[in-house]
Amino acid sequence: MSDPDTNPAPGSGGRDRRRDDKGFGTHVNELLALTIAYAKQETIAPLKSLGRYVAWGVAGAILFATGGAMLTLTAVRVVQAETGPHLRGDLTWVPYLGGVIVAGAGAAWATLRIVKGDRALKVTR
Repeated sequence: MSDPDTNPAPGSGGRDRRRDDKGFGTHVNELLALTIAYAKQETIAPLKSLGRYVAWGVAGAILFATGGAMLTLTAVRVVQAETGPHLRGDLTWVPYLGGVIVAGAGAAWATLRIVKGDRALKVTR
């Protein structure tokens, strides 16, 4: 007859010592490997995704700022060309002041949109 602890009947719920022959060091190594795999899964993958998100955001911000600067400069040049002799001499600074005001208004609008976020888009009911 066999010892029930060493060779249990299938489905009897007894303990099979052959499955537990691993030493303490093996369990520690498995726990360490599992912890490292979990940490990589929960930190590195989300950070890569976040990095792509930030990169696209920075690229968009740079392009948006460049476009705003170009539009402001265009508006200044149009005002200079269309006003002709009226803004010559001591009044050449007026189109630039207008450009600064328009750029400041655009920056203020963008800042308010950032601060308010999606709340400004939602309709209260």
